[in-house]
Amino acid sequence: MRILYGAVGEGLGHATRSGVVAEHLLARGHEVKMVASGRAFPYLAERLPDVEEIFGFSFALEDGKVDTWRTIVKNVRGATGGVPENWRHGAAIAEAFDPELVITDFDGFAYAVARIRRIPVISLGNIQMVARCKHDADVLKGVRVPYTQARAFVAAKLPRADRYLILTFFYPEVASKRTALVPPVLRGEIVAARPEAGGHVLAYGRMAQESLDALSATGMPTYVYGARDGLEQDVIEGSLTFRPFSNDGFVEDLRTCRGVVASAGFSLMCEAVYLRKPMLAVPLAGQFEQVMNARYLERLGYGVAADHVDEQALERFLAGEERHLEALAGYEQVGNDKTLRAVERTLAELDSGRS
Repeated sequence: MRILYGAVGEGLGHATRSGVVAEHLLARGHEVKMVASGRAFPYLAERLPDVEEIFGFSFALEDGKVDTWRTIVKNVRGATGGVPENWRHGAAIAEAFDPELVITDFDGFAYAVARIRRIPVISLGNIQMVARCKHDADVLKGVRVPYTQARAFVAAKLPRADRYLILTFFYPEVASKRTALVPPVLRGEIVAARPEAGGHVLAYGRMAQESLDALSATGMPTYVYGARDGLEQDVIEGSLTFRPFSNDGFVEDLRTCRGVVASAGFSLMCEAVYLRKPMLAVPLAGQFEQVMNARYLERLGYGVAADHVDEQALERFLAGEERHLEALAGYEQVGNDKTLRAVERTLAELDSGRS
């Protein structure tokens, strides 16, 4: 089957899991053309044989918050070629490839191709959890307005897909038809990693100085990624070690850490859960999906949700370490097998229906 696969370019989580699924489909004999934007394009272009770049929307962050004005400027500049030109480029790609089915990880272009050409489309990702599942009052407490806004946006972007496969480590009630919850898709390095108990904390993200001060005050060795630009080697300041990004180094520090402190982004959270590492999750301001992730994480006992990284949040996180480890020991997932089988079954069902 000829499959057009679209990955949104905001962050690398969409790209890493899309790459895993695409490689699996190629190994099963399918033809796969990837279309990707932003950071996803160079990542996938290095790993897959057929990848095309398209324009996609992205966010600008400042001190852990979405900077609305910088986001607008960034995307206006990125679209200087004009929407018609971008669409003509994408349409030419689709016409030449002539796909029989589309898979989209929240990419609007690939979805539009499927609707225009009247071919089946599968939504495969985590964000549809916002719109297609029921969330109770505890999850929505204090965030009903952001929830309503996020739900409307998510529901409107990829409406009426033929199937929705939602990646997740938590399982609320499904509220919509043609929807199934499946385990997260993890990159190969995480599946191969063997977790060990260590004494350091892994911190990830562009943290405010107050957060770094709070981490330092614990006295625990803390390896910090992403807080400083342009590092070429470790910079040690007391108990904090600021590290330049290295994929191998990051995975090693993750599999051997005591716990993780980061935003509530889905991909890193899933990696921490899979490796049974407790997490202090701090949602980015204004992003309901991250609030949802963090609250379900805490409900399951896998970690703590907090508005800020401060001494109180860190104390609560560390005090619950034994309880978090006990809860995480009960998490069940064996690599990507279950989810990839679900993708194969869905492809077979839709191909049969199309025929």
